[in-house]
Amino acid sequence: MIHGLPEVAAAVATRLPDDLHHRGPANDWVRMTRPGATLHSFLEGPVFGPDGALYLADVPYGRIFRVAGLSDWAVAFAYEGEPHGLAFAEDGSLIVADYRQGLLRVDLGSGSARPLCTRFNTEAFRGVSDLAIDAEGDVWFTDPGRSSLTDPTGRLFRLRRDGALDCVLANVPYPNGVAFSDDGAHVFLAATRANAVWRLLRNAPERGTPMCGLYLQLSGGLGPDGLAVSRQGELAVAHAQAGQVWVFDRFGEPLLRIRTPSGRWTTAVRFGGANGRTLHIVEAQAGALLVCDLERVGPGAAAAP
Repeated sequence: MIHGLPEVAAAVATRLPDDLHHRGPANDWVRMTRPGATLHSFLEGPVFGPDGALYLADVPYGRIFRVAGLSDWAVAFAYEGEPHGLAFAEDGSLIVADYRQGLLRVDLGSGSARPLCTRFNTEAFRGVSDLAIDAEGDVWFTDPGRSSLTDPTGRLFRLRRDGALDCVLANVPYPNGVAFSDDGAHVFLAATRANAVWRLLRNAPERGTPMCGLYLQLSGGLGPDGLAVSRQGELAVAHAQAGQVWVFDRFGEPLLRIRTPSGRWTTAVRFGGANGRTLHIVEAQAGALLVCDLERVGPGAAAAP
């Protein structure tokens, strides 16, 4: 524990109901990423929809869940794919970062999906992971494949509103979660296999590859996975395989460590609630959704205005 840093436990709000547990044999994704394991689900990508419900992706089994009132689970969409990140576009459609298929646009009303972006320079993506949509409507998404410190070739892409696709970075050891600073000036990028969070300007003045810096260096666990930024500029980092979420202020100083008592596989985070500072945490080991209200965990958790 960092000396003097507040530490709290998140509360389990809900778990994937037993009747929605996958009970078939392990598929290729499970055999490759969790050798020897039998998974009932692996949850990722929390996002609040226009209807106020929370939507979650089940990576290995191609399901997108709708969780109303943080308790009522239903399958909103199911298909042959591996959904990771989710984001709602302005038109209400759901943009899905699918590891096998690239970016998809899903119409939940009609139950249909169509490709949005499936390749770069005529070549298929390595395996996309997460995404976020900026204030201009551009989709930023990560393409880690099986990159790591021994093969730091994961990529960060920007799909512009006009359809142009830019490869922003191509040297990342497993790029994963992506988020924007509260003023929209910077992009935060989880470099999972480097156990770090990188930062770069969203609209860099230089041509070509932008300058990028090491913003946070973590230790232990696997590394940062999902990222989220509050209205106050607090950056929440889901620390995969460490059973915790870190919260930093807008200067990168640690404010709070949040433990997840349900399990250790913290995959994703999302701010919500009436005050915008209730952190929703996905813990995939137990298929659980946890919450932590930053307004109630002590004065040290509040970022400077």
